[in-house]
Amino acid sequence: MPTDSPQPTLTENTSKNTHNVVADLLLKDETIQHILDIPAGEGAFAQRCLSAGRSVVASDCENLCKIPGVPFEQGNMNEPLPFTDDAFDAVVCIDGIEHIERPFDFILESRRVVRPGGAIVLSTPNISSLRSRWRWLTTGFHYKCQLPLDETAPNPLHHINMLSFPELRYMLHRSDFEISAITANRSKAVSYLYAPLAPISYLLTRWTLRSEENPGQRRRNKEILRQLYCPDLLFGETAIIMARSEKATAGQQNLEKAA
Repeated sequence: MPTDSPQPTLTENTSKNTHNVVADLLLKDETIQHILDIPAGEGAFAQRCLSAGRSVVASDCENLCKIPGVPFEQGNMNEPLPFTDDAFDAVVCIDGIEHIERPFDFILESRRVVRPGGAIVLSTPNISSLRSRWRWLTTGFHYKCQLPLDETAPNPLHHINMLSFPELRYMLHRSDFEISAITANRSKAVSYLYAPLAPISYLLTRWTLRSEENPGQRRRNKEILRQLYCPDLLFGETAIIMARSEKATAGQQNLEKAA
């Protein structure tokens, strides 16, 4: 049952509306009852899970969780996670994957601890947006990573692995996940100033992909092209991707497409 006890106000260490979108995507699925929140920070998303009547385990490199009664397990996302196989219905990673040295290993570990039919939800700065691509073209730096990192003072908050959508898709599908929903936290008005670049970018990308000779990969490339040029990825601030450890049921697919 949802908890009625007063809850503290917690910091959401992500862009505006990300927690709202992730919660709407994940918590409407009644088959998802036991959730791993990593990196959990102060526990803002774990609090949402509790309020929705879900059980949740918080994990992070240090214990900053402020939610009484939420189990906490110290976990390094660059290393094997301290959980048994098939331990969770879902893993939620809000703005965490861009901070770690071994994102592929983390997704593989997430697949290990998610039960068959379970899910992973990732959010990360959307460097596949037209705004970010333009910044990269003109400056060599992506949106939300526009300054060189200080290599003399490494910090867990550094964005050391900004990932494009094709890279994330490759990691997820190679790890026995299948993407079931692609969305974003919001689209700022300024992002639509780059809309005239969309047809040029689409045509150039499509032209590049035509060099693929493998028939199977050609079919997959058509799907990747459609996904890459969906409005949420073209104009969204933070990319939010849900993937399942096996093909979702028709009902689950319809719910996720409606998000």
